[in-house]
Amino acid sequence: MAALLIPALVAGGVIWALRVEGSPEETAGRYLAAWSAQDYAAMRALVAEPPADFERVHRRFLTDLKATRAAFRPGEASDDDAVTFKAALTGARNWEYDGELRLVERDRTWKVAWTPATLHPLLKEGMSLKVVAQKGDPVRVLAADGSDLNNASAPGSVQQLVEGMKQTFPDRFEELSRTRIDLYKGGERVRTVAEQQAGKEPIQTTIDLKVHRAGAEALEGTDKPASLVALRASTGEILAAVNAPGGFNRALLGKYPPGSTFKVVTASALVADGVSPGQQVTCPAEKNIGGFPFHNAGFKDFGTLSFQDAFAHSCNTTFGEMSVAELNDGRLGEVARSFGFGSAITPGVPAVRAEFPDPKDDTDLASASIGQGRVLASPLNMASVAAAIASGSYIPPRLVTGEPIPGGQPADPRPLEDGVVKALRRLMPAVVTDGTAHGVSFPAGTAGKTGTAEYGSGKEPPAHSWFIGYQGDVAFSVIVEGAGAGSAVAAPIAARFLRALP
Repeated sequence: MAALLIPALVAGGVIWALRVEGSPEETAGRYLAAWSAQDYAAMRALVAEPPADFERVHRRFLTDLKATRAAFRPGEASDDDAVTFKAALTGARNWEYDGELRLVERDRTWKVAWTPATLHPLLKEGMSLKVVAQKGDPVRVLAADGSDLNNASAPGSVQQLVEGMKQTFPDRFEELSRTRIDLYKGGERVRTVAEQQAGKEPIQTTIDLKVHRAGAEALEGTDKPASLVALRASTGEILAAVNAPGGFNRALLGKYPPGSTFKVVTASALVADGVSPGQQVTCPAEKNIGGFPFHNAGFKDFGTLSFQDAFAHSCNTTFGEMSVAELNDGRLGEVARSFGFGSAITPGVPAVRAEFPDPKDDTDLASASIGQGRVLASPLNMASVAAAIASGSYIPPRLVTGEPIPGGQPADPRPLEDGVVKALRRLMPAVVTDGTAHGVSFPAGTAGKTGTAEYGSGKEPPAHSWFIGYQGDVAFSVIVEGAGAGSAVAAPIAARFLRALP
């Protein structure tokens, strides 16, 4: 705008004065646009009395705040020739703040009256603002009730699960940075102006610490490696996964012959093909199947009895013979797959799949029917088998919720046949009331199956002690490595666990 001559009245006559060019808002707008473009020469031309190190001061301001870009947007003008602005810095630390430009008349134009406060309202001569980076807190891993599993006073098995999550979700566990912006006078920090946690949403798990602690307490005093897994049967949520001692997460990664706990699967196949709980069967002490002698624990001969009683007493000869007679067309493998055998397990931490290789001959089939031979499963796998009977469907177990799990399988329930569920809900309680676990003091309503899984060689090879079962909506499995009969070791641990549940 060209300067104009305008009249001004004074005492004794009229004088002529020059009108000021432009307006404070226009000068402020040009200054802020040049600042956004880091055009320091253009900025300097708009300042009334720029300091000699004007450009260096501005570059140092952005460097100290680790800003790679800056945007300055004009706000409102006030009656005292000041214009507010909004600053937005982008870089190692994104930051927004409010500032103010004060303007004065110089040589018939509006100029910025520059001081350090022009950069930021808190700045004075000799002061600066700096970004300070610190190591951030790790991503929080939460139990079902919101407790922080990184800090919870829970057994070390919880930390095994957290370590497993780090393998599954490495990006979620990347080291976080926490930044703050501090005001300095010389080299001395005056105060913190802004603080920010570059955080991520916590990882939510299904772990119930009360259930987990009950499992840990139940394993106390066990002198051999042991594990306990508990699930919410209706959802597949993992409530507890306890290992004693720690080190190896055998609860999810251990692969063992399941022994007679697998008879839950075999009984399901037989019932689905027409066997009823009351059907009469034979249970000799020993039976040659495919040229190999199979025998019951202790070589007990139960003679003729109901299928329900054969299940309750865990008759190896009964199940071996019936499987060869009625399940030799791949049927047992088909039913095993309906319980999750052969399927990848992706709960949010590394976990092994249960294995049921196709039997090669009658001996192999008979061995598989009682959970021996080449059949392998983890405590988590077998807890899922018990949960399937309790809920009526096989539900893939899960530990982490709200996260897309790499390679995750569909979590849709796979309903079991109604007749199978009804029959097994009769057979499994009979193990506790009348069968191999009748001498253990279980809470009312407990259903289960013992297992004594032989491994190695010799006339009396060592055996893992198993017990799987459910009570209400809690399904579980217990294994004690090399501890012998399931009724003697694993079953009492399971009973202690159930009694300790809240």
